[in-house]
Amino acid sequence: MKKFLCVIFASFMYGSHYSQTAKKMLPCYDLTDVLKVEPTSLYKPHLDASKSFGVQLLKDSKTVSKYINNGKFHKIKKSGKGYKVQKLDYSRAWMVSKGKLMLERMGARFSKETKGHTFTVSSITRTLEDQCRLRRVNSNASLGISSHNYGNSFDISYIRFNDVVKYNPKMEAALEKVLKYYYDAGRIYYIKEKQQSCYHITVRNY
Repeated sequence: MKKFLCVIFASFMYGSHYSQTAKKMLPCYDLTDVLKVEPTSLYKPHLDASKSFGVQLLKDSKTVSKYINNGKFHKIKKSGKGYKVQKLDYSRAWMVSKGKLMLERMGARFSKETKGHTFTVSSITRTLEDQCRLRRVNSNASLGISSHNYGNSFDISYIRFNDVVKYNPKMEAALEKVLKYYYDAGRIYYIKEKQQSCYHITVRNY
């Protein structure tokens, strides 16, 4: 009887372990469902610009590592002239070269416009796995493909300047002036996301 119970217990433990292992191996998103979501007319240019860099849809850490190792992605410093990157829990501080360069140029231009102030980058490159984790804590996160999933988009907070969370209309106006300058020059697309209190910026492959 004891032997029989031991066999049942062992089978239960193996089944439970196998189930948990399989669950860990499966992605937390359904790619079919993700691909079904149609982008809005406002957002479509962002996705089109993203796909022009020759980066495949970033599904997980493995795909990001591939682009880091082959030199396609470049590390974003925690701070530079005119900008700071906040602690990133659901994105990664890596971008294509033109994305990195544009962030640095925008920071330098903002610093010049405001005589030394800084804006805050709140999100950079995300995988589909990162996006899925983000949706668990933020229901407003995109259900479909995001331009963040290609390594050429980043978000800038419009309520956090000089590392202080506070509404600052003067700083926000200066930031939008910088964004408009690069938009008019054909370098970026941007959207003001009111629910996230940030500007979503996608760098174009100019």
